[in-house]
Amino acid sequence: MSGTFLVFEGIEGSGKSLQMKLLSKHLEERGIPRLMTSEPGGTPLGLRLRELLLNEEFPVDWAELFLYLADRAQHVAQVVNPALEQGKMVLCDRFYPSTIAYQGYGRGLDLSFLREANRKATGGLKPDVVVLLDTPIETALDRITAARSLDRMESESLSFHERVREGFLEQAREEPGRFLVIDGAQKPEAVFEEVLEGLGTRLPLLKKLI
Repeated sequence: MSGTFLVFEGIEGSGKSLQMKLLSKHLEERGIPRLMTSEPGGTPLGLRLRELLLNEEFPVDWAELFLYLADRAQHVAQVVNPALEQGKMVLCDRFYPSTIAYQGYGRGLDLSFLREANRKATGGLKPDVVVLLDTPIETALDRITAARSLDRMESESLSFHERVREGFLEQAREEPGRFLVIDGAQKPEAVFEEVLEGLGTRLPLLKKLI
């Protein structure tokens, strides 16, 4: 039995983590087996890599990439694939679209190499649906700074975050059947209504369940 793989994406402060938690609670209330996880940091190894990536000295661009890929390879093998094999709905905060957006569009690393490297790290695994919360940069960063101090990635320049946002949108344009793009600047409850409606449209077998 194969489960369903949903990924939540967006720039820092887009609201993706909140929407994933809301969906997880919604599914739990309906008795739907699900697993909520995230990258980087979805495994014990990943937690150590997350500390290096977000809170330590700045790695060079290629070192940053390979740390993310190491986290993803471990995460898919140890967490994501086993849950999917058990028939669970896996909700993941970030996956390879983030690498394409951040290291490809943001850092300017070769996109063809990134796609192949991610294919190797994931064993070819792709999400059934990518929920992309598209949020203006200023709105997203205001949300973060109002709540806490910024980590290394969040502290990047506005131009960097703009390139990352465009990287996500370009991926959505390339795969409109996989990406569900939602205006993340709306109130959380309005966003969640669109998430449920969009998933019901993209995944007909789940429409009655969600």
